[in-house]
Amino acid sequence: MMRKKRRSSVDKGGEATTATKAKKSRSTGRQTKEAVPEETNESVFSVFLREAGVTLKQGGTSNSIAVDQVVFQKRIQQRLQKSPRYPGIVQEFITGLEAHIEDAERFRNCLLPCVPQLSDGDTSSVSSFQESLLRMLLGIEILQTSIINTLLEKLPEFMLDGAGDGGLSLPRIIINQLKWLDRVVDSKELAAKLMELVSVAPVDVQRDIITSLPEILEDAQHNDIARELNSLLQTNTQLTVPILDALSSLSLSSSLLTEVRGAVMATLAAVQLEDLPVVVKFILHSVSASDAHEVVNNLRKKLELEQCVLPPVLQASQSRMKSKGAAVTTLEPAAGSSVALILDGIKSAVRFQKTISEAWIKAIESVDEAEDHKVIDMLVLFILHSTNANQSRRGAERVLKVKVRTGLIQEALLQRTFRDYSQVMRGYFPSILALAQTLLRSPDPCVVPFGGHMYRLSFTVFDSYCQQEVVGSLVTHVCSGVGGEVDMALELLGGLVTEKPSEMALYAVFVKGILDYMDNLTPQQIRRLFHLLSRLAFGQQQQGSHIQDDMHIVIRKQLSSTVPKYKRIGIIGAVMIVGSMGAFRPKVKESENGSLPQETFRQVTALLELVKSSSESSPEAAALYYDELANLIMSSTLDPQVQENIARSVANDFEHDFVVDLCTEITGSFPFPARVMYDLDAEESRGGITINLLPLLAKDIQNKGEQQSQTKKANKRVSPLCLSPFFRLLRLCEEKQHQGDLDDISGLLGCPLILTDMDVVEKIESLSKAEREFLCSLLFHTINWFREVINAFCRQKETEMKMGVMTRLQNITYVQTLLERALAGTPGYVPPVANFDGESTDGAILSSAAPVNKAKKDGTGKKRKAPGKSSSEGSSQLDETTEADETQQEQPEKEKEKEVRQGVSLVSYRQFFRELDLEVLSMLQCGLLSFSLLDSELHTEVRKEVLLGPAELVFLLEDMLRKLEFSLTAAPAKRAPFLKGRTDKSVGFSHLQQRSSKDIASFCVQLLPALCSHLENCHNHFQTLLSENNGVVDGPATDVQEHHLMSSSYQMLLQILNTTFSWSGFSLPGQRGLLKKALGVLAERLKERCSDLTLEQLVKNSFEYLLNFRSTMPNLSTALCLSQLVCTLSEKGGNPAAYREQTASLAKRFLSQDWVTANGEKERGNKFNEALHTLLSIYLEHVDDVLKAVEEITGEGIPELLNASKDESSASYPTLNRQTFLVFYKVMMAELEKAVRKIPPGKVSDSTEAQSEKLLTWNLAVRDFHILVNLVKVFDSRPVLTVCLKYGRLFLESFLKLGMPLLDYSFKRHKEDVQSLLKTIQLSTRQLHHMCGHSKIHQDTSLTNHVPALKKSLELFVYRVKATLTLNNCQEAFWMGNLKNRNLKGEEILSQRSQGSDDEEEEQQQRSPLRQEQSEDEAQESDSEESKKINREEDGDQDDTTDESD
Repeated sequence: MMRKKRRSSVDKGGEATTATKAKKSRSTGRQTKEAVPEETNESVFSVFLREAGVTLKQGGTSNSIAVDQVVFQKRIQQRLQKSPRYPGIVQEFITGLEAHIEDAERFRNCLLPCVPQLSDGDTSSVSSFQESLLRMLLGIEILQTSIINTLLEKLPEFMLDGAGDGGLSLPRIIINQLKWLDRVVDSKELAAKLMELVSVAPVDVQRDIITSLPEILEDAQHNDIARELNSLLQTNTQLTVPILDALSSLSLSSSLLTEVRGAVMATLAAVQLEDLPVVVKFILHSVSASDAHEVVNNLRKKLELEQCVLPPVLQASQSRMKSKGAAVTTLEPAAGSSVALILDGIKSAVRFQKTISEAWIKAIESVDEAEDHKVIDMLVLFILHSTNANQSRRGAERVLKVKVRTGLIQEALLQRTFRDYSQVMRGYFPSILALAQTLLRSPDPCVVPFGGHMYRLSFTVFDSYCQQEVVGSLVTHVCSGVGGEVDMALELLGGLVTEKPSEMALYAVFVKGILDYMDNLTPQQIRRLFHLLSRLAFGQQQQGSHIQDDMHIVIRKQLSSTVPKYKRIGIIGAVMIVGSMGAFRPKVKESENGSLPQETFRQVTALLELVKSSSESSPEAAALYYDELANLIMSSTLDPQVQENIARSVANDFEHDFVVDLCTEITGSFPFPARVMYDLDAEESRGGITINLLPLLAKDIQNKGEQQSQTKKANKRVSPLCLSPFFRLLRLCEEKQHQGDLDDISGLLGCPLILTDMDVVEKIESLSKAEREFLCSLLFHTINWFREVINAFCRQKETEMKMGVMTRLQNITYVQTLLERALAGTPGYVPPVANFDGESTDGAILSSAAPVNKAKKDGTGKKRKAPGKSSSEGSSQLDETTEADETQQEQPEKEKEKEVRQGVSLVSYRQFFRELDLEVLSMLQCGLLSFSLLDSELHTEVRKEVLLGPAELVFLLEDMLRKLEFSLTAAPAKRAPFLKGRTDKSVGFSHLQQRSSKDIASFCVQLLPALCSHLENCHNHFQTLLSENNGVVDGPATDVQEHHLMSSSYQMLLQILNTTFSWSGFSLPGQRGLLKKALGVLAERLKERCSDLTLEQLVKNSFEYLLNFRSTMPNLSTALCLSQLVCTLSEKGGNPAAYREQTASLAKRFLSQDWVTANGEKERGNKFNEALHTLLSIYLEHVDDVLKAVEEITGEGIPELLNASKDESSASYPTLNRQTFLVFYKVMMAELEKAVRKIPPGKVSDSTEAQSEKLLTWNLAVRDFHILVNLVKVFDSRPVLTVCLKYGRLFLESFLKLGMPLLDYSFKRHKEDVQSLLKTIQLSTRQLHHMCGHSKIHQDTSLTNHVPALKKSLELFVYRVKATLTLNNCQEAFWMGNLKNRNLKGEEILSQRSQGSDDEEEEQQQRSPLRQEQSEDEAQESDSEESKKINREEDGDQDDTTDESD
């Protein structure tokens, strides 16, 4: 009954009870509720509500409403306003409300939504959802302020309460009442009160209030509240997230936003990790286009993601502490998720704001120190790549490539990113894979390894799906057939097999798929492929044993093929499998001897036998097998049983096949009488041995003849082709077994060969074709035997051995001179193959015949050496360079006389010689043999010292230079050509390819002291020569042959140094020490104790050291090499500009030198011109003022040349003569055009001085151009005209683009200068016009190709000048007429109509205002080029500055 009565009666009476029971109601709400029903007087509040349609309920029941809330608000407002007690009635109403909500339960009811009251099923009058009572009352403006005050006063009562029943927080519900009001009567007051509350409220309530501010306040208050929130943000980091949420929803002025953002940025370091994503998001989403770059840059600097992750040391130590294990595991995912949220914030900003993606790219680009790059940079690049918003993918790729190339983003940063953020990175895996693919495919060798690291780390860190994708991608790279890409992918797969064999075993089937695509792979790549596959299938753990059978099937199939290419693959693969199966295995505890299981040993032996029997029928296949086995023995450690088995059979077979006793009588019919030659142990050779070369070769040729008639051969063929490979295998077996000691086979160093008397070479013309070819083959085999002997014994330390090796080197250089002569008399001859892993092995005779033939023609013609140059080294580079051209041009008579004694260059035959090992180059450490050598060691003979002769030095240097150019020179883009060339550039470098470029560079640095000694010897040689001949090169004391050898050595030494220092690897961070060591060697030749110098000081000292050689350059090519070396070296320091002047003066010195050969003639020819071109370019690129240098040459050198007689040179520049004029002209034109492109464009803001300076520069440039263009009148050959037309247009285009804007701005201040400049260029353009006419008359397509584009520029120039005059209000000073077509001499060209030139001028005829006044003929003949200029200046002076009749 009590509850029923309370529900029907009014809850609270008048004012009497409100005052007395305020406090009591909070503490004893229940008793209060019991007492209320006793009251009878209803308050205004209750009456008004009931009449308006709201019924107040008690307890947990919601208030009900019978009308729509708008109707309710209207009724209340009307009742209040129409009351006679208005406005006092409002206060009474509020007092009644306050009294009603004293009770917490009723207060809660008023805050919760009202329930629609349904009477008689009528639902139309009330919507299903109604606001709370208080919110409806807040919508009545006359009550709003008072109710807000009441609510805010009530709020502190509930601040410290937790969430009530059902998880409702009263403070939050109170604040929610204030959101989204239709109108706030006093927004300012409300804002102030809310901020007061924030200052005293607990954190939870503070958060609620702050996040609601944007929804409560009107826009007018946003800036003020933002300032307060900003100051609060700096004092209370706990409120960072709600404040930033609020700020991002407020509409702020840009200045205030910048201020707030600055404050937020300042507190970034102190922000909690979990709050960081919100902070980053706010910063990025509050950016405007103008300040995006600055903001992102600051954010990048302050965002320390590295601190979000525990250092690895701490991670390890914490994981050991079991008690804290749980804490560690929970911390890391939290950090990971925060980082993920931060990156999501960045990702959304990048995706939706173009300026931010550009700003991130710029921010990362602007970092110029490797240490300043952070993990965030890598992650942002992945984000930019993955979103591809605003084409950011291309930008990310470009930035990453540039950064990796310059060494700013390094592997360590990538490792750190993968190690600490693997979870986050997993989300960007597709982008990581795509970037890795792009880098690996890049033609730039500097960025390829970085792509490799990305692949490797992805495989190591990510899950099995990613691993599968990585392996699949690498397999695709291998199958692409593109050189560098295949190498890197195979290297990575090999590395993964070594590091993660069990994981890789899962994907062995993928890798095995490459076996179907081996046609595009080089032998070296096939080796690598089988190496990694055999390690997977036959390695110690044999995780990939499921592909063993497939491997065996493939190998057997390839070995049984009759196609040489596939047999070659089979041999390489089988030997690699032998390497993996027969590898030495360390002792295991259980087994006493760690030897190979008997079954495995049996399989290895069987496989070796299979390969041997498969290759016996073809000498080329057998030779490849020996070479491959030799490589295997050299590069890996085999099980002792396998090693011994191979060594035993090799030693027996070699002795049986190739060695005979000296005392044995040589029987048989041979093309030439047999003779034992080149015996080094003649005095001890009683019962010695000899190599049975001549009889074997004769028998082999006879066998070949028989084989054509009889296809199957029962017995094994012993071919001399296998001699060198077999000896290499024998030597390496001995080395392995006896730790480098070759005593057991030392007899082979000095043992003779059965050859024939070499006098027969002199009578080569009288021999038959078969005899000539037999002789050539014999010489090739002899040289290759000696080369392998040197490879074998060059590491031996005993003096006697060294002497033997040096003698063998002399034998090579001598036999090569014989071979050159023999080849000259044997056109069309194809030598025996020496490198068996190339494309042209078995099929050499068929496939190589054409190119070699061609080379032979070149050899007997173009590449023939001058008579005096048939030195003891035939394959020197210079033999096919400068002297060749001189010979042709200068000595046709002599050449015909001495043709018989001529030899061909062996350059074309390099692939037919065995490869020399890198270690052979250590022979360069021997001194140089000169004729005045003293017996300083007190030896009885000078030759007891191991010294190199000049010919041997050239031989070794040439080999070294080729090796360095192959391995250290950055190859251009390694894309497979559409039509594959016949010559494989890697032939003859297969051993070298197995070494890294870093190893080769280190080896060179070790040899540098020896190279410097040889360089100084060459310098001293030429200095002595000059002093003996009183400064004349071709004096009586000059030995032509020795001069040639020494100048070759000099040039190649400089080239070797240049190639070494040009190695791109020196720019990598890890190689700085090696560079300093190399520079230290050069610097120490000048000053001792250079170890503690900086890189810059070392460069300076090295530079000075090299400049000392400038006085003894024997020819221009060598001078160019020195200039190039000096340029390369100057770039290694931090300040290349410091050396520009010295480099320019060095080049100028060489240009001003008269170059004479040892024969006394002037140097000339194509090679000389090419060298001169490069040297002149170096001079003009390094000189301080290009324009002055060009003016100097054109002002001094060329007039001297014009005044000199036909064959004389210019006095100032002896290299400038009529033959080299074109070279000078082309370089000057090109450099002049390049220089004007660098003149800064004129700006309106330039000062008068700046304008004057730029005008002066353009004046000088135009003057130079005018002189060069006018030289065409004197030197009117077609090449000169072509150069002039090409660079004339380019110069004119640069003038229009950069010079004319300057004239626009300078016209009023510098009238005279502008006028004279235009007059000068007008003269040049008129001459260019005449040249166009000349080209048309002569109908020379090489010239007329340039005419249309040039005509277009000339016409543009006319109208551009008109525009300048119009801009400066001088348009009346311009008039346009027609230039008559003239030839180079200025004579008018008539009757062009027959040459069909009318159509070309049609457009201009329509434009010219003077056309009608001219005769019809003239109109048709005219080319209407430019006829214009300034006739007067601004004052209207009528002087006509153009004369159109000429």
